[in-house]
Amino acid sequence: MVEMETAEIETDLSLFKYDNLEQLPPRYRGLDGAQRGPRIEAALSELGDSVVVLGHNYQRREIVEHADFVGDSYGLSKRAAEADADYVIFGGVTFMAESADIITDDEQTVILPSMEASCPMAGMAEALQVDAAWAEITGAAPDAEIIPITYMNSYADLKAFCAAQGGLVCTSSNAHRAFEWALDRGDKILFLPDKHLGENTAHRLGMEASIAEWDPWDPEGKDAAEVAKRDIVLWEGYCQVHERFRESHIEQVREEYEGASVIVHPECRREVVEAADRAGSTAEIRETIEEAEPGETWAIGTEIHLTNHLRRWYPEVNVVPLCGDACMDCNAMRQIDPNYLTWVLEELVAGRERNVIEVAPEEKELAGVALERMLEV
Repeated sequence: MVEMETAEIETDLSLFKYDNLEQLPPRYRGLDGAQRGPRIEAALSELGDSVVVLGHNYQRREIVEHADFVGDSYGLSKRAAEADADYVIFGGVTFMAESADIITDDEQTVILPSMEASCPMAGMAEALQVDAAWAEITGAAPDAEIIPITYMNSYADLKAFCAAQGGLVCTSSNAHRAFEWALDRGDKILFLPDKHLGENTAHRLGMEASIAEWDPWDPEGKDAAEVAKRDIVLWEGYCQVHERFRESHIEQVREEYEGASVIVHPECRREVVEAADRAGSTAEIRETIEEAEPGETWAIGTEIHLTNHLRRWYPEVNVVPLCGDACMDCNAMRQIDPNYLTWVLEELVAGRERNVIEVAPEEKELAGVALERMLEV
């Protein structure tokens, strides 16, 4: 563990934080749907109310169909906290399981089925890396009060860091309120890790002229003194799925489907959000389709599995992907293979806990503060 330079927090790179997580045993790797389905249901029946299974909107059908709740990351964490279950099986990625561990009771155990389900965007802003950048940026603006805001899609130690520096967490649907909260209390914002959500939020607030970008990957391309002149500093991070969308995809879908409406996630590039009819979180995308009139056509600009779910859940609406499967698949989410779910459930039946996600106590407490501040906005 390494102590940060600007906050009294010890942490490590995410690569080394969960070296206790295990790979899928060979005997589970060849299971097909006909084999694992009955085994998953048998394990769930045996475990009863002691376990709750959460499925993120981006999970494949074989996970979602076994989930007690399906939704976005923070909404699922709240479901876990409200559930009277000893074990929380999170069908999502690492930062989501961490968030669940932060807000659930100490008696509840959070399990991430696959060790490889790690969000690339969260890994683009490691807390130790942000700590070093914070020293540079605040050093270049010693008289300014800079408030850090981290997107929910970040590791627990970065959430803790933001709390220690007077900042908070936000979701894609309340980022604008988090920005307003921060600017009421300080002079400038450092927003991370998603530059596109940050840029779209700045535009929503009419502050697009106040943006600067900080690229931690380019030692010669960042100038702390220049960056510190702006009111909103955006970290060079992005979602590898949402960045693939282009304005041309919207043009193509409008040509193919007359009268089609387009809704995209605010993690998309600015020009894509501008070209779409609406932008919103996964929950807002689902609500939009739920409220659509029968026969309407909606093109969805987000991960392909949510689009597929919406097609099944709302067959009276013509739901189409904004681009093909290759453009929209999240490799990190795909790591939650249903065979992994079979394994961790059967291990619990046998009295063994596998792939437990546990946030360190001090980190958990501070990250909880950042989340509590988010609830204020």
